Amino acid sequence: MISNTPSAQTSKRFLLAGYGITNRAVATQLTKRGHQVLLGDDGLGSDAARTQAQSHAVSLGLELLERPSEGEWAELVRATEVLVPTPGLVESHPVFAAATRLDVPVISELDLAQRWDERPNLAVTGTNGKTTVTNMAACMLEASDIATTVAGNTDTPLIEAIDNPVPQAFVVEASSFRLGHSCCYKPEVAAWLNFAPDHLDVHASLDTYRAAKAAIWRDAEAHNTAIVNLDDPVVAAHAPQAARVITYGLHEGDFRLANGALWAGTHKLVDCVELKRQMPHDLSNLLGAAALAMTAGARPEAVRLAMLEWDGLAHRLWFVGEHCGVRYFDDSKATTPHAVCAAVRSLANSAQSAGKGKVVLIAGGRNKGLGLGPLVEIADALRAVVTIGEAAAEVGRVFAGRCPTTAAGSMLEAVQLSANSACEGDAVLLSPGCASFDWYGSYVERGEHFCEVVRELMGGSP
Repeated sequence: MISNTPSAQTSKRFLLAGYGITNRAVATQLTKRGHQVLLGDDGLGSDAARTQAQSHAVSLGLELLERPSEGEWAELVRATEVLVPTPGLVESHPVFAAATRLDVPVISELDLAQRWDERPNLAVTGTNGKTTVTNMAACMLEASDIATTVAGNTDTPLIEAIDNPVPQAFVVEASSFRLGHSCCYKPEVAAWLNFAPDHLDVHASLDTYRAAKAAIWRDAEAHNTAIVNLDDPVVAAHAPQAARVITYGLHEGDFRLANGALWAGTHKLVDCVELKRQMPHDLSNLLGAAALAMTAGARPEAVRLAMLEWDGLAHRLWFVGEHCGVRYFDDSKATTPHAVCAAVRSLANSAQSAGKGKVVLIAGGRNKGLGLGPLVEIADALRAVVTIGEAAAEVGRVFAGRCPTTAAGSMLEAVQLSANSACEGDAVLLSPGCASFDWYGSYVERGEHFCEVVRELMGGSP
């Protein structure tokens, strides 16, 4: 057990492998509590990032070892008692093999934060929709006068958020990168939204990725609650036996869609026609958020108000505008084939119901080790595909012979080609299915550039 109180008896030696935002927050908390900290990082990126990391280490009286060799990593592990990897450190990294060989336990920031703070954790994981549901649930709780902070896989790690005395609960976006290295994290309420292949550039296999997600319910007991999406067979199959289970789904569940409305048991929360976003994935996310929030004490009337006000998050199937009868959508956050398919199906279904056209898809970027073959399932809904980035040829091969495909050398060219391919009533969708790091620093930067180019196109209309 790790104590809050610095003393010679309780002080432990920690190795932080990687020194980004999260582990800098971990180092701050550990040194404040009197623990010894060793630091190593394989590469700190830009000169500015390197300077920031080194300055932070110095401010804590620590030495940051840059680019350790495999042997140096092993020596660092040998000199420590606990390993805390940075979120996203590849499972093949030599530090893990050394920790296994030397029987050094591996933990995450989530474990430490929960040991040091007793306030409830309401956690959300899933391949897609984590950020949306996390923020939705926080809005519902805030509307119920329950002070919350969103933390975890955000700009604020949970280990940093616990310094704030105001929140009554933390809504935690729990990525596989954090859950996979957690040893005993046990949220009071935990939602698993969905599962599809992702992050195989970090996880050793699909099985280890699935196990990382399932860790959110691994230690659940009778006083814990699991929020289970019945529409996802992988999630439903992992529903814990020991915990209380609350279900949701578009067809059945404790929280469900029925008769054109969203329901919590026998209580109607909202008619779907009142909502600003009504696509199937939006409704599923609203149900999951409501289940999480109401289990944690949110009032039905507050949940309804939050639902009515919800207008989505940027870069997640975000409507940019319409030009010459063609609608443009920014879905830059979609970095897996599963997310792309969901977005295209949502737009195609809404277009069909409105008697409109098809989708022109902009896809590509840096593949995260995923097979892009599942994209073929949406070929019939596409007018054309414009491919971008390092995976352009790979995306093109998926759709060869199924729909017109053109490669673009820039986002400007991609938007121009898409506009030329689209017919009135169509939608142009940036939903890359890949990471952004070939052309951009983040999916946000990619999405913002797309929106900028589209707005310039709209501004040039007669």
